[in-house]
Amino acid sequence: MTRVTLTALLLGTSILGTAGMAFAQDTTLTIESWRNDDLPIWQEKLIPAFEAKNPGIKVVFSPSAPTEYNAALNAKLDAGSAGDLITCRPFDASLELFNKGHLASLNDLAGMENFSDVAKSAWQTDDGATTFCVPMASVIHGFIYNKDAFDQLGIAVPTTEAEFFAALDKIKEDGTYIPMAMGTKDLWEAATMGYQNIGPTYWKGEEGRLALIKGEQKLTDPQWVEPFATLAKWKDYLGDGFEAQSYPDSQNLFTLGRAAIYPSGSWEISVFNPQAQFKMGAFAPPVRNAGDACYISDHNDIGIGLNAKSANADAAKTFLTWVASPEFASIYANALPGFFSLNSAPVQMEDPLAQEFVSWREKCKPTIRSTYQILSRGTPNLENETWVKSANVINGTETPEAAAAELQKGLDSWYKPAN
Repeated sequence: MTRVTLTALLLGTSILGTAGMAFAQDTTLTIESWRNDDLPIWQEKLIPAFEAKNPGIKVVFSPSAPTEYNAALNAKLDAGSAGDLITCRPFDASLELFNKGHLASLNDLAGMENFSDVAKSAWQTDDGATTFCVPMASVIHGFIYNKDAFDQLGIAVPTTEAEFFAALDKIKEDGTYIPMAMGTKDLWEAATMGYQNIGPTYWKGEEGRLALIKGEQKLTDPQWVEPFATLAKWKDYLGDGFEAQSYPDSQNLFTLGRAAIYPSGSWEISVFNPQAQFKMGAFAPPVRNAGDACYISDHNDIGIGLNAKSANADAAKTFLTWVASPEFASIYANALPGFFSLNSAPVQMEDPLAQEFVSWREKCKPTIRSTYQILSRGTPNLENETWVKSANVINGTETPEAAAAELQKGLDSWYKPAN
């Protein structure tokens, strides 16, 4: 489908405004985005569905290269030439746009009631008073595993930490597979797939994350140090030379069937599905003890907002209300398995691995990565420093206690809790 056809399709959706009144003439909306790989999904699935219910609004999906998006968008906004709809990165980048007056408040937008506070947290002011983007999708952390390997070795899916390490021991003792495919060379995996994956179980998700922001907890408290201690135990299961192993190396080890478990998240589903020649499953971060509450990092990834200077605000709000609907949620989440709707309405996933991930929402408490909101605005940057410390702990070059102390010292050097 050509861009011209896409334009025609999208333009056909805007005759009806937010109150269902017909526009006198077709209205053209333009969407700014960094997801240039999404164009076929918008052309073939999303736009036709919107048009069917909103004849008269035409939409142009106009992506930029991901690495150029922030600079290009800011230049357009400053020049007054940006599109009506702005695809929103999570947290500070979009908050800055709102603070500069580039994004409109969406507090009164029909459909925003379909999202929880956690879902909206990436696109709100620090006090939570104003939301300025409609949440579109998140990624969920967990562990992907080789079902054939588990069946071959008679391993049940672990639900507790004791079962998890018993499974790793059994895989290691057998010797057929590397127990876990993860390296520390690129640093970020150690934090994203390690610390932020298992950590919420210790600091109790949002309870701990918000307490850290308020200054009521510190990174030197036991619930923040203990995940590092658990990560230190991973070293024995990552295979020879993991310190020099890159992210693509780990992906290849798993998809080639050489490793039994891959600590990661749902974003790998569309990558692994065509590559792995074995059955895959997934399990949530194990709880510490049987009966403990389950927590998952259900991390906000992408939203969409309204250009405050859009000349087509009514039509744009019609589109945003549709983005906030269960219909959009179902289409988008199934078109991009592993990027899950943040809508409160449950979405049945067609991909079985994606469905396994999203099913955890029904039994686990959601949170987001602890470093992403507010706490990484200064120098040293807590997010980037957590990468380094997580890798050091796994490598055995730094103790959990020392790593936590350095992180808290860095945070204290610039961050003063508001209350």
